[in-house]
Amino acid sequence: MTPTITLEQKQRAYADLSEVKANLAARGWFPGTSGNLSQRVGDLADGRFAFAITASGKDKAASTPEDFLLVNEAGEPIEQTRLKPSAETKIHCEIYRLTGCGAVFHVHTVWNNVVSELYASRGSIPIEGVELIKAFNIWEEDAAIEVPILPNYADIPRIAELVAGAIVPRIPGIVLRKHGIYAWGANAFEARKHLEAFEFLFEYVYRMALLSK
Repeated sequence: MTPTITLEQKQRAYADLSEVKANLAARGWFPGTSGNLSQRVGDLADGRFAFAITASGKDKAASTPEDFLLVNEAGEPIEQTRLKPSAETKIHCEIYRLTGCGAVFHVHTVWNNVVSELYASRGSIPIEGVELIKAFNIWEEDAAIEVPILPNYADIPRIAELVAGAIVPRIPGIVLRKHGIYAWGANAFEARKHLEAFEFLFEYVYRMALLSK
């Protein structure tokens, strides 16, 4: 059974993603057509769902009528289209399945690449006592978190298989080593808030590492 998506749901998701895409593109967070954005669109009682995702190979600094397409929980298009979903759609599928979130945003930046390599042997990026940890709804004084790092295999399904073991319930993100971050939230607003917080924290961690040498 294919999820039933109304035109209104589809248009709302595309509009939300277009706004986020323009905002992040203006920051230079989609170099070389990299990165991908998705938003959950509909759910069925049997656990199946659908989401809108950026089409593969598009210049995300531009806005066109073919920026997004709808896929199901397996990452397969649910409408007739010549567009291809992002190569990393399987990772989005796993994050939605495991967290029940409403949006997933993935970007490649210098900061998330550098800190992923800096702490690769540890398997996570340590962040302690920084105020912006509260963006993740973590309110302890001097809170400490560890952002999981996964290996960056060329075979995307191989990465997707590792997502379940990497997700930490209170940390809305995972990082691929020397690749980029996946951040998620209940909706597009929250996912972008989390992404912005991660990027701030990654820059902080790197600069502090330099100062401690």
